[in-house]
Amino acid sequence: MGLNRPFFDDKNRAFWILQSIGWGGYLFLRTLSGFANNLGWILLVHTLLLTATGYSLTLLMASLYRRLIKITPIWTLILSLAAVIIASVTFSIIETWSVATFLKPEFKPEGLAYLGALPLNFALLAAWTALYYGINYFLLLELEIRQREKLEAQASSAQLAMLRYQLNPHFLFNTLNSISTLVLLKQTERANAMLARLSSFLRYTLANEPTAKVTLAQEVETLKLYLEIEKMRFEDRLRPHFKIESETIGARLPSLLLQPLIENAIKYAVTPAENGADIWLTAMREGQAVRIEVADNGNGHGAELAASPSTGVGLANIRDRLSQAYGGAHRFETKENDRGGFSVILEIPFETGDRAA
Repeated sequence: MGLNRPFFDDKNRAFWILQSIGWGGYLFLRTLSGFANNLGWILLVHTLLLTATGYSLTLLMASLYRRLIKITPIWTLILSLAAVIIASVTFSIIETWSVATFLKPEFKPEGLAYLGALPLNFALLAAWTALYYGINYFLLLELEIRQREKLEAQASSAQLAMLRYQLNPHFLFNTLNSISTLVLLKQTERANAMLARLSSFLRYTLANEPTAKVTLAQEVETLKLYLEIEKMRFEDRLRPHFKIESETIGARLPSLLLQPLIENAIKYAVTPAENGADIWLTAMREGQAVRIEVADNGNGHGAELAASPSTGVGLANIRDRLSQAYGGAHRFETKENDRGGFSVILEIPFETGDRAA
């Protein structure tokens, strides 16, 4: 058993250790007090009997409390108090009999005299009861907190997965529709090429967990696979440009975070324009953050269009994913740029591996 193992990890073992230490301390203190009062060695027999009595009574109480702790609190309180009173009366009777038998043979208790030790025994057993419930309620609370944290993490992961999976159907619909068109036009070579690229893209993206983070280099490679598919549709009308600073390539970000931004740029800048449009993806290090910008030189109205319900996913999806992944430690901005088009700017913490830089 390692030293790093939590003490209450094995509740049964922890109970027996605390039970033995507690009543061992009781035996030591009662014996020490008796010797200090010159009661002689016969006191040891008396003290051992009381210790055995207390140990046995609290074992019975613990067996009862394990059931009472699961019922309504008011009934737990009432029945536990009744158990303490009954056990205290029993303890007092045994202690009085032991005193009369071993310590003071001339003492002949009758009636209520057997309850002479009741206040002390009641206080002792009530304290034991309070400690028992205190520890167990703490453990139940700790377990509930761990379970709640686990459920919250699972819910967060599920939400992140849902948000990421919202991206795929929209893109797949457009791509499959393009492939269908090529087949109808009997352009089988182009259709096969697009299918091959689509297969590579899906294989690459599905290899990553929806909630996982990937490096910027991996994200860019995924985007290039996506753009190869779109280039089959738009040819020279789609002109992508990448400017990625070398120190940012290892930065980690949520998988497929940038793909919908490129998709929006294609939809609202490339598609409407007869000559198409340029799309720029830039990434640079700014202190403890990475600044990523997706910009185009379209008509500049991408902000209203991308955020509209007709897009299906839009920029709200990206905001939600960033909030899930980084809380308030990120920046999300949309604006018209100096090229006459639309820009989306992200700033996220610079992370490499599992730690922030």
